[in-house]
Amino acid sequence: MRAVLARPRLARVLAALEDPGEETRLVGGAVRDALLGRPVADIDLATTLLPDEVVRRAGAAGLKPVPTGIAHGTVTVVAEGEPFEVTTLREDIETDGRHAVVRFGRDFARDAARRDFTVNALSADPAGRVHDTVGGLPDLAASRVRFIGEARQRIREDYLRVLRFFRFHARFGTGAPDPEGLAAAIEARDGLALLSRERVRGELLKLLAAPGAPAVTAVMQGTGLLPRLIDGIGDLGRLARLAAAETEPDPVRRLAALAVRSSPDAERLRESLRLSKAEHARLAAYAGAEAALHGAPDPLGPAEIRRLVALHGAGAVADAALVLSGEPRPVVTAEAAALLARFGDGRDPVPVFPVTGAALVAAGAPPGRGLGRGLAAARRAWLDAGCPGDAAAKARLRGIALAAALGTGEDAARSPRLKD
Repeated sequence: MRAVLARPRLARVLAALEDPGEETRLVGGAVRDALLGRPVADIDLATTLLPDEVVRRAGAAGLKPVPTGIAHGTVTVVAEGEPFEVTTLREDIETDGRHAVVRFGRDFARDAARRDFTVNALSADPAGRVHDTVGGLPDLAASRVRFIGEARQRIREDYLRVLRFFRFHARFGTGAPDPEGLAAAIEARDGLALLSRERVRGELLKLLAAPGAPAVTAVMQGTGLLPRLIDGIGDLGRLARLAAAETEPDPVRRLAALAVRSSPDAERLRESLRLSKAEHARLAAYAGAEAALHGAPDPLGPAEIRRLVALHGAGAVADAALVLSGEPRPVVTAEAAALLARFGDGRDPVPVFPVTGAALVAAGAPPGRGLGRGLAAARRAWLDAGCPGDAAAKARLRGIALAAALGTGEDAARSPRLKD
């Protein structure tokens, strides 16, 4: 804890907010992670100072106050480029399961009591003393994620806490989830429909990135919660095998392993989770690569890897190969696996079809349907030959394209094939 408090930028912020009649503490995840010996990134502070006073004091100390959520008591104080969220102590007045009406307070214990889990309600003062009014320290020591107070009430305040319960258990818990919390989460499952799909997406991806994701998703599937999120049945075996094979967790790849077997699956998830364009594109490309790998001949050699990468992209083929690595098919030769790794990290360039329409027109092919026929014939020959890129292959491909572009359909069918 003291190592975190000794950070110069944090010390500047704490000094700016120091006052004999007021108090500011580190709260939440920063305290939890510091006590667990984990890296502490974002640091949140809670204070008895009102937001306007936080702004005034920060500015007077040469810091940059940004009123990011001043109506809710939050001011982001930037010290030498590093942001610190400073929030005035609060207490709930009214909740509807999505939003809470709060008022400012001066009681750290009451502020802690409105948080979700005991391990997230710890605070530390500038002297390094850790304050625990809800039993968070013993829960942290026992790797137990437990709601503060009555689990049902905490969830009614914000139904997103159903997903946060599972996410935090996947990250910090061991063994089975807390029974009271699990029962309350199952009971409140209909409340998930009240949440925006963007919030659900964010929590699910964070959950999938956690170390305990395979075990926790199995619990969620068994209780009927997971199908509500992904609109289908998850492939728990694939997710578990992928998690064991990964060097670093990748939540989008894990989502693919869990819930994507075809392009319609990717479309369904795009709608149900409001995925970003990049996330959806990645899942759609994965779906094509996964189907192609499953249908590829065994063993899979370098030529077939080049074809697959040219068709689906290196990232999609690498994702699909890793997801399928614990399954009977495909069988990938060592040489092919090494080639895929080189494509994936950029050591080898991804094959690019070397014939263009402009080059064919320059060589005498007329624009129009014949040009498209020529390009298609050359591309088929290029893929059949394993996507070569040498000068001789380019010349032969150009010849195939010209023959098909200038001839009839029958002539194109009889056009010479590119040899390996």
